[in-house]
Amino acid sequence: MLKNVLLERDIYASEEHKMMQSMIQDFIQNEMMDQIDEWEENGMVNRAIWERAGELGLLCIDMPEDYGGSGLDFSFSALLIEEMNKEGITGPGFSLHSDIVAPYLLKYGTEAQKQNYLPQMASGKMITSIGMTEPNCGSDLKAIRTIAEDKGDHYLVNGQKTFITNGYMCDMSIVAVKTNSGTENEGVSLLIIETAFDGFTKGVPFKKIGLKAQDTCELFFDNVKVPKDNLLGEEGQGFKIMMTELARERLSVALAAIGGAEGAIEKTIAYTSTRTAFKQPIAQFQNTQFILAECAAQLQLNQAFIDRCTRLVSTHQLTAENASIAKYVATEMHGKVVDECLQLFGGYGYMWDYPIARMYADNRVARIYAGTNEIMKLLIARGLFKELFQKNKA
Repeated sequence: MLKNVLLERDIYASEEHKMMQSMIQDFIQNEMMDQIDEWEENGMVNRAIWERAGELGLLCIDMPEDYGGSGLDFSFSALLIEEMNKEGITGPGFSLHSDIVAPYLLKYGTEAQKQNYLPQMASGKMITSIGMTEPNCGSDLKAIRTIAEDKGDHYLVNGQKTFITNGYMCDMSIVAVKTNSGTENEGVSLLIIETAFDGFTKGVPFKKIGLKAQDTCELFFDNVKVPKDNLLGEEGQGFKIMMTELARERLSVALAAIGGAEGAIEKTIAYTSTRTAFKQPIAQFQNTQFILAECAAQLQLNQAFIDRCTRLVSTHQLTAENASIAKYVATEMHGKVVDECLQLFGGYGYMWDYPIARMYADNRVARIYAGTNEIMKLLIARGLFKELFQKNKA
C-alpha cells in the first residue's frame, strides 16, 4: 500500500537491483526471521549466517572481484542495508564489515593486506570490527588513550575500546591507536589487529535497550605485539583517514533509518487495516490516516536526499557536510516515525513479540553512534561558516 504513494526510486530500478532485492528478501524471510529470538537470547548471531551471506555475494558488495567482492557499485550495498532494516534485522553487522572496514583496507591497505583480508571478509569466514570509541573518548577521537609503542619490528599495544559493533565475534579489528605518544610526532594511527594475537581479549556482549542480537562489546589490549606490516596507511595519518571515511559510515546509518522507517510504516498500515475499534478498522479514523500520511511524506522527502547521497558515494563526491545532514535528518525522522507507529499499535506496540517494539528500541541508538546528532549539527555549521573559521585560524 505504501508503494501507491511513494515514487519509484530510480536508484534501485535496474533489473540487477530488482533481482538482488528479491534474493535479499528471500534470504531474510527464509533464513533470518526465524532466528531472531535465538540471536537475541544469545546476544549475537551465528557464524553460519555470515558465511551464507558470503555465499550469496552480499558481503563486500562493491569491492573488486579480484579481492573476492561482487564488483558492484555502492547502491547495491545501500539496497541490502535498507531491506534488512525494513524487517528489523539488526543483529548481523554486515554493513560495518562491508561498508566501513573493507573500504579502509581497499583505499589505504597494502597489496598484501588487501589480498590477505578482503577475500576472507567477502566469504564471511572472517568477521571484522573497527575500534575507535574508548570509555572516556567518544566523538573526540584525538583524545584516545590506547597506545602503540614502537618496538622496532612491531608495535606494543595497550588500551581498551568500547561499544564495538561485531566486537565479540570479530576475527580482526582496525584499531585507532596513539603512536609516538608524548613526543612532537604524536598522532593517531590505524593498526590491523587480529584477535588471535596474544593479549587481545574481549568483554561479553553488552545488554542493551535495543540491538539485542548485535554482539557489541569491549576490546582489551594487554601488551599485544602487532607487526609493523599491519600498519594501515601511514603512521600518524589515522585521524585524517577516519575523518575521510566517516562520510560513508554516516550515510550507511541514514540508509538504515530509511529502511527502518519504511518497514515501520508498512507494518502499521497492515495492522491498522485489520485491528478494529468501535466496530471499524483503526485505519478508518482520520487521526490514523493523518499520522501515517505525515510519516509517508517525511519518508519520501528523506529518500530523495539519501538517494542523491548514495549516488555521490559511488563517484567519491559525498562531502562530510552532506553525510552529516543525511545522518541527522534521516535518524531524527526515523525516531519520530517509529514512535508514531508504535502509538497506533496501542498496548500491543509495547509487547516485544510485535516487530514495532523491536524497531522502537533498535532505532534509538542511531542518533548516538557514528557521531551524535549534536556533532552532526556542529559539522554542518562548520561547513556553513568555513570561511569564517579559516579566517580566525589565520
